[in-house]
Amino acid sequence: MPDHIEDVRLADALSERYLAYALSTIMQRSLPDVRDGLKPVHRRLIYAMRLLRLDPDAGFKKCARIVGDVMGKFHPHGDAAIYDAMVRLAQDFAVRYPLVEGQGNFGNIDGDNPAAMRYTEARLTEVAQALLDGINENAVDFRATYDGEEQEPEVLPAGFPNLLANGAAGIAVGMATSIPPHNAGEICSAAIHLIRDPGAGTDALLQHMPGPDFPTGGLLVENADAIRAAYETGRGGFRVRARWAVEQGRFGTWSAVVTEIPYQVQKTRLIEQIAELMEAKKLPLLGDMRDESAETVRIVFEPRSRTVEPEALMETLFRATALEQRFPLNMNVLTADRTPRVLPLREVLRAWLDHRHVVLIRRSRHRLEAARKRLEILDGFLKVFLNLDEVIRIIREQDDAKAGLMRAFGLSEVQAEAILNMRLRSLRRLEEMEIKREHKTLTREGKELERLLGDEKLRWARIVTELEAIREKFGDGPLGARRTTIAGAPVAVDVDAALPVEREPITVLLSEKGWLRAARGHLADAEGQKFKEGDALRLMLACETTDRLAVFASDGRCYTLRAGDLPRGRGDGQPIRVMLDLAAEDDILTLFACREAARYLVASNTGRGFVVRGADLIAEKRTGKQILNLKDSETARICVPAEGDHVAVVGENRKLLVFPLAELPEMARGAGVQLQKYREGGLADAKVFRLADGLSWKSGERTRTETGLREWLGERAQAGKMPPAGFPRSGRFGG
Repeated sequence: MPDHIEDVRLADALSERYLAYALSTIMQRSLPDVRDGLKPVHRRLIYAMRLLRLDPDAGFKKCARIVGDVMGKFHPHGDAAIYDAMVRLAQDFAVRYPLVEGQGNFGNIDGDNPAAMRYTEARLTEVAQALLDGINENAVDFRATYDGEEQEPEVLPAGFPNLLANGAAGIAVGMATSIPPHNAGEICSAAIHLIRDPGAGTDALLQHMPGPDFPTGGLLVENADAIRAAYETGRGGFRVRARWAVEQGRFGTWSAVVTEIPYQVQKTRLIEQIAELMEAKKLPLLGDMRDESAETVRIVFEPRSRTVEPEALMETLFRATALEQRFPLNMNVLTADRTPRVLPLREVLRAWLDHRHVVLIRRSRHRLEAARKRLEILDGFLKVFLNLDEVIRIIREQDDAKAGLMRAFGLSEVQAEAILNMRLRSLRRLEEMEIKREHKTLTREGKELERLLGDEKLRWARIVTELEAIREKFGDGPLGARRTTIAGAPVAVDVDAALPVEREPITVLLSEKGWLRAARGHLADAEGQKFKEGDALRLMLACETTDRLAVFASDGRCYTLRAGDLPRGRGDGQPIRVMLDLAAEDDILTLFACREAARYLVASNTGRGFVVRGADLIAEKRTGKQILNLKDSETARICVPAEGDHVAVVGENRKLLVFPLAELPEMARGAGVQLQKYREGGLADAKVFRLADGLSWKSGERTRTETGLREWLGERAQAGKMPPAGFPRSGRFGG
């Protein structure tokens, strides 16, 4: 009723509607299906192109026609979204194995847009055909389209391992997915191994597929343990670098030539980024850059001096530009029961193989049923061929010829109908021989299908044969050859030694309001140093111009500054937030000269922490690097040197705990483990020290050392006991 009004709590109405929106985004837009690796828009595109008979050996059709069919029949969304999805499926630099073959301008690696859909044409590739193979043999379920006038497949038969081969990316409500592309031949090899050894673990599978294989090539510079951990959990990331080589010139000159850039990096934007850094004098080793790309990528870098080492030049570029990228792995997919889950590599392969097993059973049953129906008709044909004159007489003389044939020859209704529909030319003797030959072939095929359906081992052997065929077809040649080289973790390069910076002592001064500057020499104190009105000294650090300074913030991120680049003189310096992309609500906890070989203890206010190497704290980009993963209510609390063998932890409840440093894990990034147990409050301070030297702290102007620490020794995550007499009321070792 139009005048009916129902009172509903606003919170209930909003939550109900938002939940419906969230589920729609997750199920219908952002997450791929683990079985065919496709989102609904891609699946509808491929199926619509099949209905248009756009097979690989057929002609092309205008993309506008394809988009119109998809939008009108299956996908009631904007034409731009559908065309963008089609364009991506056709770009060989965006997908490892294109599902659409495009004709016309479909964009390029520079980031140029494709032509309008009225100018471009498309058809399916053989990879897409493999995904569709068997769709007309009851291999998958169909459902009604949005308007109920058509039918669309819920999932494709997926004779090709599309999820891992082409990868996926998407952002839903409260979850996301990011799966890099892989080599199809390697995926098939891993799947075959999993069939033959169902208990195979991640290590065994990685022997066959060692890592991602990006369309744009490049070098995968990630250590084996990190790769294994990523595939074991379904979460992680991979560092990818550009492929480069040194070209020698005249008179001892040389240049570094980049021929492959990381996946999803636009070449034009990369060139612009490097040019901006050169103009800002952020790349002191780079003298000149030229883009000589044509059909292939070719970017030439010339050093400022012949004395610069090529590795040092490229290391500065990798640290500061998109020539090195980190591609995240988050294998969040929709399982066969339409549930979003993060799956490890083994379960992703298992889900695809189980789907192929179901498809094989359904196709075999469909073929067996079709063979039985055809054999029934052929049996009827063979019966009447023995007495054609009687058949003709019944048809000519009886009013109900079907019933007459059924009575005279003992035929079924289907057989009688087929005989009545038979053409006269089929009464030839040669046709009778063809029918007997077909009958024999179908009988043999039916027995083979029955044996296949009754033996699971035979079915898996058939799947292995299919996988070997896919591996042979798509795993070799220009399309199948591996493009990304598994290079392992890169060798550390001392860039500082190559930088044209004069080494001299300086003192870094950070004020309370965040102004940063450097003073010449090592100052004993800040006497004589002036600050803005209302401002004062916060941190003072003695270092050298060649040092890299680590800035650890309350959001758990670490930023890097070059000491030689800091403003000097008698001025107030620069706000540190201008130099770093530090959010206004985040505060700086500490600033120190980072040593790559050193180790540091980082921890949150809730007492979770771990040990991190100095090399892992270095972040050349303004955005810094996330080191300590924090929950909503957490903030970072400390980052102190981990020089010693024991850790002393003090809580806000003033309880002290001492435990071995070996109980803390060493990580590059993470949430850490619990250092101390708290009933109320959190972490006040922590310190790493040598037990033999005793635990020291400042008490006023004096420094006290306690060597008898047996009472406070324990294991990590214990509560601890009240500290010795004279320990600062602030709960901090510094006083």
